[in-house]
Amino acid sequence: MLKIGCHLSSSKGFLAMAKTAEKINGNTFQFFTRNPRGAKAKALDEEDVKAFLLRAEETGLGPVVAHAPYTLNACGAEERVREFALETMADDLARMEYLPGNYYNFHPGSHVGQGAETGIRLIADTLNAVLKPEQRTTVLLETMAGKGSEVGRNFEELREILDRVELSDHMGICLDTCHVWDGGYDIVGRLDEVLTEFDRVIGLDRLKAVHLNDSQNPLGARKDRHARIGEGCIGAEALARVVKHPALCHLPFELETPNELDGYGREIAFFRSLE
Repeated sequence: MLKIGCHLSSSKGFLAMAKTAEKINGNTFQFFTRNPRGAKAKALDEEDVKAFLLRAEETGLGPVVAHAPYTLNACGAEERVREFALETMADDLARMEYLPGNYYNFHPGSHVGQGAETGIRLIADTLNAVLKPEQRTTVLLETMAGKGSEVGRNFEELREILDRVELSDHMGICLDTCHVWDGGYDIVGRLDEVLTEFDRVIGLDRLKAVHLNDSQNPLGARKDRHARIGEGCIGAEALARVVKHPALCHLPFELETPNELDGYGREIAFFRSLE
């Protein structure tokens, strides 16, 4: 069965997110671990977590994807920026242990003029500092569009980060369809070739989740502007092929399109119609 959901507000807790996902026929979801533009995380309600885990077991919901805040930059030029990233990730991963077996996704970061090689090293250093052998959460590097000085603009840069991580068995990749398209990977006309290239460089076994987004921009624009499904340059037919592809169809798909809940419901209904 297709695993598909959308990004939900975590303000009312995990059980509320599960019920919201069910209302729109979703069976997975993504959430921010804390304010996406800030630092403070809401205290965990352990009773809410227990109720969510029970409901997820009963309904087959999950896996779910936690998303790190956008302010996190593990390869920033300033030490305080890198320290914030390290402290935030360490705290998030400790909290994620209450939800064992799920995913923690983050944007690799921007090297802000230091160069991609330095950025890659700093990101790996942060991961080596926060990953623990006993953790039950898989940390996902997200594919990026390549705007500005983003690291992760191609499969090779993500591979270089993975190669430097000591506990790489705790690592995976989240593929964002808008980002890879904007980054120059033609998932409309050459999906098989793109996935073959991903497998050659990184390995399809590393691919753990997909952000399912259309794009406002043409191939290779390097701008990262999400569009609703079927309203962008990728198009509904191409994204349907992504969802149905035998190398991808078993993964959780998370919609990050510019929508309210009813819009997400319509997009989920479209993809469910393909089953």
